[in-house]
Amino acid sequence: MKNARNARQSGFSLIELMVVVAILAILASIALPSYNNHVRKARRAAGAACVAAVAQRLERVYTTDLSYAAAPNIATLSASCDSDALRYYTMNTNVAARTYTVSAAPKGAQSGDSCGTLSINQLGVKSPSTGGCW
Repeated sequence: MKNARNARQSGFSLIELMVVVAILAILASIALPSYNNHVRKARRAAGAACVAAVAQRLERVYTTDLSYAAAPNIATLSASCDSDALRYYTMNTNVAARTYTVSAAPKGAQSGDSCGTLSINQLGVKSPSTGGCW
């Protein structure tokens, strides 16, 4: 007759399972913010590319008309931008005869971005100029 103490049990105990779950939770809490930061940086790059594309279109308008005032509206200017840039950034232009400022303000899931609003003017001055935002 077999003794209950000598019988081998197979499988995992509840304590072992909970330790594994705790380790996975710790790893996830470290990896998720890093992943979110990476996604924000990718969206920021798309927003910066859209701002640069709109600025280039404004420069083409100035080349032909010698004035930025003849530029089309922002919807037309940003039509060639990536859909992610337009989904996570609100594009805006401030155009005068000899000056312009193109800006992209983060919205939605991108609103927590540390760089905030990206902008460029007719002189090529980019804002914010620090922190690797461009």
